[in-house]
Amino acid sequence: MGVIASIPERPFPAPPEPDLTPAEMVARAEALVPALVARQAETERRTYYGQDTHEEFARAGFYRILVPRRYGGYEFGIDAFMRVTMALTRGCPSTGWMFCLGASHALAVATLLGERAQDELFASGDFICPATVVPGGTAERTADGNWLVSGVWGYCSGAPYATHFMGHAMVAPEDGGEPAPMLFVARRDQWTRLDDWGRALGLKGSGSHSVRIDGALIPDHLTLSGHLSQITVTEETPGHILHENPEYGGGQLSFMVMEDAVLALGMAQGALDAYEAVMRTRTTPFPPIVPRTEDPDYQLRYGQAAGMIATAEAAFLDSVRQWRETCARGPAAVTKEREMRIAAICDEVVRLCWHAVEQHLFPTAGSSAVRHGERIERIWRDMSMFQTHAGVSTFLATIAKRELARARFGIE
Repeated sequence: MGVIASIPERPFPAPPEPDLTPAEMVARAEALVPALVARQAETERRTYYGQDTHEEFARAGFYRILVPRRYGGYEFGIDAFMRVTMALTRGCPSTGWMFCLGASHALAVATLLGERAQDELFASGDFICPATVVPGGTAERTADGNWLVSGVWGYCSGAPYATHFMGHAMVAPEDGGEPAPMLFVARRDQWTRLDDWGRALGLKGSGSHSVRIDGALIPDHLTLSGHLSQITVTEETPGHILHENPEYGGGQLSFMVMEDAVLALGMAQGALDAYEAVMRTRTTPFPPIVPRTEDPDYQLRYGQAAGMIATAEAAFLDSVRQWRETCARGPAAVTKEREMRIAAICDEVVRLCWHAVEQHLFPTAGSSAVRHGERIERIWRDMSMFQTHAGVSTFLATIAKRELARARFGIE
């Protein structure tokens, strides 16, 4: 039995639908796929998904999947969250990206911050908190021990409907050493969203705007020394104690890269859907002129891509299983080697998905299928943009592999 959480002074609200199940939640996301496909162009033009879509997500409970039940959340865990993200991304990569990177950080807050912080941050139930991994700006200690934070942070996916923002500011040590990052969480009224998104190659509708903070006072209990990706949980976490749920004691770095993997998977599944539609409605370009579904070459291309994407899905879902089982074994089980092993799996998931689209689906869909605004063309742009993401091109591709070997062989 875990440590009993303290009894709150006031009762916390029940979830809006107390009897809702994870399977029903996932089914709601899957049912939205056709509508999200139809609105892809509109979402790109706006640079984020619409207010009505946001409200539908809120009614469906998507923003409460990872919020602890103590605060009116569903506490369904990462399996339900990843399956919902996969479905939304299959319909619209920009929408899935914006949702995932806005709603996912409820897990970090519920895991790493103390009871006082969680009481404040989860007060509204829905929790949308974009974050950036690149430190920026400055944080200066006030006389009463809090922090004045200023700066501009880019690529804050999920900013348009956010309730909070999580960033890293640089703190200069009192002894004059090198500045070090500090994680902080700011309320929505403490920052400004800049109108600077939509000009990138892909993911134009992902709501990845910059955030500016001008001298916001951040309470000390809403900060953590260090970088989110480097905070260890092997000793114990406030969230595990408070909620008696092992998933609020899991590795944050491995969870972060699992987000990369599920987004790649959803995009690739959407590309395969679009390719299937092309096969069912078009004929071969050279004699014998037959439906593409009957042509051996198109059958082969579809089968190759489908097999790669199915393999990626199987690997990804097993990484979710590994993450959850590691949590269940207790904080000491969340070692660097285990986290890096999950990261290595996620890298293979991303690569399989990208190669399925880039090598098999996009080149053979036909010129009319990759004109601007067509579904396969849009997914190719989105996945090309995704390949430049630092989490994919730098961390998963190189750092994670080296760190896995170093952890295995005990090399610091």
